Amino acid sequence: MTTGMIRLGKCRRIVVKVGTSSLTHSTGKIDLRRMELLVRQVADLSNGGREMILVSSGAVGAGMGKLNRASPPRTLPEKQALAAVGQGGLMHLYEKLFAEYDRHVAQLLLTRDVFAVPRRYLNVRNTLAALLEFGAVPVINENDPVAAEELRFGDNDTLAAAVAVAADADLLVILSDIDGLYDADPRRNPQARIIPVVREVTEEMLASSRSKGSAVASGGMCTKLLAARMTMACGIPLVIASGGAEDPLRRILAGEGLGTLFVPRGEGYRSRRRWLAAGSAPAGKIRVDSGAARILGRGGRSLLPSGVVAVEGRFERGDVVAVVAPEGKEVVRGIVNFSAPEVVRIAGRHSHEIEALLGRCDYDEVVSRNNLVLV
Repeated sequence: MTTGMIRLGKCRRIVVKVGTSSLTHSTGKIDLRRMELLVRQVADLSNGGREMILVSSGAVGAGMGKLNRASPPRTLPEKQALAAVGQGGLMHLYEKLFAEYDRHVAQLLLTRDVFAVPRRYLNVRNTLAALLEFGAVPVINENDPVAAEELRFGDNDTLAAAVAVAADADLLVILSDIDGLYDADPRRNPQARIIPVVREVTEEMLASSRSKGSAVASGGMCTKLLAARMTMACGIPLVIASGGAEDPLRRILAGEGLGTLFVPRGEGYRSRRRWLAAGSAPAGKIRVDSGAARILGRGGRSLLPSGVVAVEGRFERGDVVAVVAPEGKEVVRGIVNFSAPEVVRIAGRHSHEIEALLGRCDYDEVVSRNNLVLV
């Protein structure tokens, strides 16, 4: 599919969100056939060289199956209890199914505050980057059993969008029980048609989409449009398509025009890291030599300790710092992996010396290229 500058077939890092309705029967219990088909698609794309991240609902449905409950939870504590019972079983199924295709999975359970606290956000980014480098498939869900109301996403559409931004994904695909965004309610209007491409999520769209999902699901079209608004602002295309369609991921990437494509804004990449460049005041400065400044200014490279000359200010691991050239001009800004005293101790040294100098070596870089933005 080519829409403007969007070529979905070239997307390498893909977040796939699968909703409760795409993983469960009408009874609320896990649909093993659909789950196996999903895993086969994700594993095949992973085997083909793409980096796949799965945001999966279904813990409540798995819990209902384990406890042989026929009715969905009525209260938040019931939902959290069923999720606690079902999450382990859900991951066991994913491990078993992915293992058939020689793929490993890794579980991440997240809450909203992870994306608001810089140090925790840094941990998520670095963990995702490491898992993808290892060839594992991260399987992510909200940490329902322990999340207080103010820390909950409330729906996995919003969680998936936040993960896509944190992971610097090239594409987010939301698979649901709907075929895409319609120009009218298809349940009431048989003439309703799918809108193939959306370039702006308007308030009118949101107002007309405020409907609930299934009895077990926590989101409807409104949460998907809010997720699209987030990813579009951050330069990431999003596709909403039916999880029940045949081979939906392959068809989307092959350009068949399945579902609805939400096209990001032209300045999206800059917006994706705007909070680094403008939204967060640097807690300090790291002065580098001319060679490091020149390399960092080209983009796509990490800041290694060998290029550090001096440190200004007091900062902790996970803070935003400005990286400046010898003459004082800011070159890049990023999230630092070490505290100011630690950077002072390793300044000008090689990465393999970090453990001897600090007693540990969690990172080889002072600031990873994934957490740097040109200014």
